[in-house]
Amino acid sequence: MMELGYRPSMTTVHRRTCPLCEAMCGLLVHVRDEQVVRIEADRDDVWSRGHICPKGTALGHLHHDPDRIRTPMIRQADGTFTEATWDEAFARIDELLAPVVAGHGISAVTSYVGNPLAHAMDLSRYVGVLIGLSGMPMIYSPGVVDQWPKNVSSHLMYGGMWSIPVPDVRRTELFVLMGANPQASQGSLLACPDLMGEIAAVRERGGRVVVIDPRRTGTAAKADEWIPITPGTDAALLMAVAHTLFAEDLVDLGALDGLVNGVEEVREAARDWPPERVSAVTGIPAARIRDLARELAHAPAAALYGRIGTCNQEFGTLSSWLIDVIAVLTGNLDREGGSMFARGSAWSVNTLPMEGLEGGAANFGRWRSRVRGIPEVLGHVPVSCLHEEISTPGEGRIRALITVAGNPVLSTPEGDRLDAALPGLDCMVSVDNWINETTRHAHVVLPGLSALEQSHHDDLIWMFAVGSAAKYSEPVFPVDPDRPREWEIMIRLAGACLGMPMAEVDVAGIDDGFFDVLAMTRGLDGPSLRERYDGGGPDRLLDLQLRTGPFGDRYGEREGISLDAVRAAPDGIDLGPNVPRLAEVLTTASGKVELAPPYVLADLPRLAERLERPPGGLVLTSRRHLRSNNSWMHNVPSLVKGRDLCTLLVHPDDARRCGLSPGGLARVTSTAGTVEVPVEITADIAPGVVSLPHGWGHGRPGTRIEVANAHPGISFNALAPGDLYDVPSGNAAVNGIPVTVAPA
Repeated sequence: MMELGYRPSMTTVHRRTCPLCEAMCGLLVHVRDEQVVRIEADRDDVWSRGHICPKGTALGHLHHDPDRIRTPMIRQADGTFTEATWDEAFARIDELLAPVVAGHGISAVTSYVGNPLAHAMDLSRYVGVLIGLSGMPMIYSPGVVDQWPKNVSSHLMYGGMWSIPVPDVRRTELFVLMGANPQASQGSLLACPDLMGEIAAVRERGGRVVVIDPRRTGTAAKADEWIPITPGTDAALLMAVAHTLFAEDLVDLGALDGLVNGVEEVREAARDWPPERVSAVTGIPAARIRDLARELAHAPAAALYGRIGTCNQEFGTLSSWLIDVIAVLTGNLDREGGSMFARGSAWSVNTLPMEGLEGGAANFGRWRSRVRGIPEVLGHVPVSCLHEEISTPGEGRIRALITVAGNPVLSTPEGDRLDAALPGLDCMVSVDNWINETTRHAHVVLPGLSALEQSHHDDLIWMFAVGSAAKYSEPVFPVDPDRPREWEIMIRLAGACLGMPMAEVDVAGIDDGFFDVLAMTRGLDGPSLRERYDGGGPDRLLDLQLRTGPFGDRYGEREGISLDAVRAAPDGIDLGPNVPRLAEVLTTASGKVELAPPYVLADLPRLAERLERPPGGLVLTSRRHLRSNNSWMHNVPSLVKGRDLCTLLVHPDDARRCGLSPGGLARVTSTAGTVEVPVEITADIAPGVVSLPHGWGHGRPGTRIEVANAHPGISFNALAPGDLYDVPSGNAAVNGIPVTVAPA
């Protein structure tokens, strides 16, 4: 529907890829007089073909948001912020950061990088310069609140932490989803536009869709079957499925025969996990577990998909590993309709191997966190360690923090404790577009650009896609050519960590060196390639990534794509569906799938102990809404209007037992804290489980997010204990938190 007064003849239409989630939908952005007047789906987009969600229509609101900061901000002694020039902001950072590095070394400096980096053209490519060039020994990220178990299992099984197989939902006959709700979040580690439409298509062609989840989500409501499960017991269920496959002689590797090590080790490990052993703790009848194993084995093609609920729990690594184990044992890995490995048109900087971890080595624990002594895994420790590393005195204390497009106060366990610790920093710099619950503590806030002010081409997200394509978006709005871009800010901050004055950092020289290193990883000579380009920056890197990717022309050596070719196709270039390619994906030392990594098998005794835990009590899980995206889109009026989204879901039986009434307030308490929240009673959640959305908790002093502050909600992470995590990966367990609930 057109807005009142909409005049197409006076409007310019820009084609864009939405950067808000992994669906990567094509948009038509209608602009008149430098104002976005309408956003609609691009029906000609080769990837999304007309799909859109409410968040995609909000890009104009994000761009025009009066609360979005557009100039650097410096915090004064009284806590207020004043606008500054870029030179003034750089000088203030020098003044604060240089003494930290000079007096305590770079180990006193760390960074927290947020989720938007995965979707940002500049930051996704250049945050590595900040981390690598600065010499920071460690950083923090939401990866260990989100998907680190999947990174660990993929690293050990296939040799690469980002070699993550994705369900070929467009060609499957049986789609089993565990702890995933595409109705609210589209795909996650699964790039597929209109995933709910694809689920409907599975059923329309005679296939089946099964959802295993503690809650009857919007996705479960559209499936053939909803199987409620006790939070945190997915690994026990999957061990029983593996047991059944072996016990009933259903194992068939198919085309994988000869490419897999460890089948007998898995057989032995599964021997003691019959369905009867796990039925009570999972809440799923033993007969249904056996039938599930048979369905996965007998389906013409089956895709088993586990996401957030299987990752951020006590046994995330075991669950993530077992999902792939079941795919291998049923012959559904690397086959059409099963789980496949994507081919991104532009390879990602993230795929470069980490030193000391080549070949899938379980060389973890190379260092430990200072306060709790938690071993690192793939370069990370739990992000809940950050607040204690800041607030605990002693040698090695974190004294300077750089946050990049992240809001850990609301998005990480024990966020309230981090909120209390941040004022103790000697230097805090935030690269962000809003003064939010985290950046309100920064000494300096450096604004990035809105999504509509910068070019766009995903790289990391195409690594999880159900097909291959290339899409490039030009900026919709011009910006002052003299203001630093985000990639330049990353380079200048890296220089500042090395003791250089920010204004004097040789941005072009460092950028050239970065390009040369990346070219070298492709077997090419960077300096000679640079002669082809008029300038540097992310577009030059993208051209390198495209040309040396699986579909690229390798600078004229073969037929293929380049950035110019992709630019010339504003609706994108379709590069086809995924194809079997396991042999080229594998980078393990053996060159085979390592089905039974000793590092993962060593966690099975901990899972066995879980079976002995006495039943009873309530556990808390998180959830997300279609109109929400973590913590940072609640300042858009159209996304927060209507009924209160921040409620506690409670089963009627639990509500009666706890004395709760619909709309009344409940007091929810965990070992981390207590909150009060409105009650919503529903049969669409398993008894013994309560659910809160994450990303809320606004309304704090000093923030400049007027709409969000009018709809504050409560912070889920105030209830998330920092000491509750998946041991093999260090990933936070924010599903299955023991809580008590009573009327407020």
